[in-house]
Amino acid sequence: NRYTRPAMGAIWELQNKFSIWKEIEVLACEAQAELGKSGITKEEAAWIRAHADFTVERIDEIEKVTNHDVIAFTTNMAEYIDADVPEGTEPRTVQASAKILKEGVARVTLLGNPDEVRKVAAETGTDLTGVAIIDPATSEKSAAYADLLYELRKAKGMTPEQATELVTKNPLYYGAVMLKAGDADGMVAGAINSTGNVLRPALQIIKTAPGIKVVSSCFIMELPDPKWGDDGVMIFGDCAVIPNPTAEELAAIAIASAASGKQLVDIDPRVAMLSFSTKGSAKHDNVTKVQEATKMAHELAPELQLDGELQADAALVESVGQLKSPGSTVAGHANVLVFPDLQAGNIGYKLVQRLAGAEAIGPIIQGLAKPVSDLSRGCSVDDIVSVVSITAVKAQA
Repeated sequence: NRYTRPAMGAIWELQNKFSIWKEIEVLACEAQAELGKSGITKEEAAWIRAHADFTVERIDEIEKVTNHDVIAFTTNMAEYIDADVPEGTEPRTVQASAKILKEGVARVTLLGNPDEVRKVAAETGTDLTGVAIIDPATSEKSAAYADLLYELRKAKGMTPEQATELVTKNPLYYGAVMLKAGDADGMVAGAINSTGNVLRPALQIIKTAPGIKVVSSCFIMELPDPKWGDDGVMIFGDCAVIPNPTAEELAAIAIASAASGKQLVDIDPRVAMLSFSTKGSAKHDNVTKVQEATKMAHELAPELQLDGELQADAALVESVGQLKSPGSTVAGHANVLVFPDLQAGNIGYKLVQRLAGAEAIGPIIQGLAKPVSDLSRGCSVDDIVSVVSITAVKAQA
């Protein structure tokens, strides 16, 4: 998975490509012989080669380097929204957790009643050996987590009793406090929860990163046709969080999406601010907003290759782009598309996913102090594995 390479290093890349430790020795030799193809540095290759004669002990040693705690859960794993109403079970997350562990992507903690979780595992034929299961209702840390939540939210009127209720009966809150306390490196949720339900505890407990005012999202889009973006890889933002961003928020989304592209897929971002107008070809308040956002983004990140406002064809097709925006380094070559609002972004990524056969990885939440990832409710087992991989990469940053 190319999106893991920049942050996790060569071992992570090889592990995710082949998913079995015993092949790393062969790959290490090949990588050292063909550095140009492997995409790793000489120092990384030498380190891999030095550790290629693996024993069980060595594998355990390397796992300490590559595996990072990621709490992955959905609220329908035998958790309770109301005091006495079980929400049911959800097999995709259970199946994904075993695959995540097997592939060495992360250590996983599932939140829910252990008996119910194991029942789902049995029904789906999933081996949960090595996967931690914590029941927020009986966890020995729930009292301390409730105290922490109360301290964080008492100024907003939360009582100790309300904090206890949330921590013990809503795994979304338990997980967010667990992350805040440093007992996990990232959190993944949303297989049946809305983005709002996932982000609410994250915003209340994790809060935004220093200097960041806007929480947004992006998708990594991997298209089968390599002519688009960088070898078929593109970033789409914002497709999940802010319904109608202001010009200031749109500028922040552009900068954050570019940073995500650089961090997660190692692209040199070329950002197109999309509109139904190109360089003033149409007059409307919606166009003016994108124009203002483009100006703000240039002022905030003058080093960034960014152009706007651009229609989609001007952003993607060189002949059209150079006709409508001559001399632009972005027009016709964009690999980061910033949509003017959530309607356009959400529709856009799903059209590309379904009609072009692209893999849509995300939504990836941008701007929080610690990594929290939201799943699409239509996600597959492999989608969950991909999102947890990205969450682990973000935890390394």
